Amino acid sequence: MSAVYGKCYDPTGARYGVPTYPRRLAPDGYATRRQLRAKGLRPGGQPIAAQVMRVNRRRGNVRVAYLYRVDRAQPVRPMTSRKWGALALAMLARRTCPRRLLDVGYCIPRSYGICGMCIDAEEQHAT
Repeated sequence: MSAVYGKCYDPTGARYGVPTYPRRLAPDGYATRRQLRAKGLRPGGQPIAAQVMRVNRRRGNVRVAYLYRVDRAQPVRPMTSRKWGALALAMLARRTCPRRLLDVGYCIPRSYGICGMCIDAEEQHAT
């Protein structure tokens, strides 16, 4: 058994407090939040049941993904019309250029804060 595998394998939870498994070796019946969401489920307030750990050999840092029990997961709550409306307004605000006050059809990069046409116009004035 490699040292990396041994560091990540703790099925009793003695070392880390929760059962820990290496990447792709968690037993059936556990899933991450994303995996639950893909199945139309959510953790539903249950505590973390286990974790998957991965060690990067080059950098030495550790990445952890928390696992939840699938049998205790609950279905995702449906979106209400008010939530859909709030989401639509938030996305409209992300697509609206603050200089031209127009919906440009894509999310404006936060690094610039303006749309591509305004960025091009600034570059032309600068040169």
